[in-house]
Amino acid sequence: MHIKISISKQQLFLFDGENIVRKYSVSTAKNGVGERKNSECTPRGEHIIAEKIGYDAKQDSVFIGRVETNELYNPEMRDLYPDRDWILTRILWLSGAEEGKNKGGDVDSYDRYIYIHGSPADIKMGKPGSRGCIRMRNCDVIELFDLVSVGTMVTISEK
Repeated sequence: MHIKISISKQQLFLFDGENIVRKYSVSTAKNGVGERKNSECTPRGEHIIAEKIGYDAKQDSVFIGRVETNELYNPEMRDLYPDRDWILTRILWLSGAEEGKNKGGDVDSYDRYIYIHGSPADIKMGKPGSRGCIRMRNCDVIELFDLVSVGTMVTISEK
């Protein structure tokens, strides 16, 4: 299995060999593509899934600092915490695989906390809006999480 994420299409494709086995609508960074720390951009290039977090978490579980808070997201929470970047349900933490491009120094995807993760139901998929991560619908990220393993290759491209 491997994953390809298309920034221009705002889609994530799961491949088994050359065959697409799943296709999901996603939301990448509203600031576009880029690898620099604090840019809030989605990094390009080859990555691997370094960690899977949230194995038994309920759908809509809230994560802060990769730790489940034991809260389930509801729209009123956005009013209480309007500046929070909601990370829900599951986390696939990415690590860059290209030294100097998305690994090491101030371009390190892992150190930038770049994830594929779930998001609130009212977040629009199919258009950029994240702070660098790849957002998915919660039901989709649960399905993807169960289909991939640590070490799965992830390619993020503008095409």
